[in-house]
Amino acid sequence: MTVSYAQIKASTPLVFEQGCGTRVVLDHIMSKWGVLVLSALSDGTRRWGELRREVDGISEKMLASTLRTLAEDGLVHRESFPAVPPHVEYSLTPLGRDLMERMLPLMAWVADHADGMLGRD
Repeated sequence: MTVSYAQIKASTPLVFEQGCGTRVVLDHIMSKWGVLVLSALSDGTRRWGELRREVDGISEKMLASTLRTLAEDGLVHRESFPAVPPHVEYSLTPLGRDLMERMLPLMAWVADHADGMLGRD
């Protein structure tokens, strides 16, 4: 690791403290559904139904809420096409792609170690 938590705190003293925007952003991207939706979009543009199938277990309400939040944060781009039935596509913004370049190694680590950590070797 090239950056430590202490270095981050030293460069921005109030970072990660209660009431700091960093906590809100962390909540959005590291939430159960946020990280899974972002991970699904890291492989490219997806339509609503594709995301619903790929993020197993997410309800329509949670998918809509999560996509709206991530779009408001500037991580997800929503593009609506004039068609019947409605055609909407979701993709990562440049900021979202930058985030996922850093987060995907964490996701790979979790996939590699989860069973062992839960005693399911």
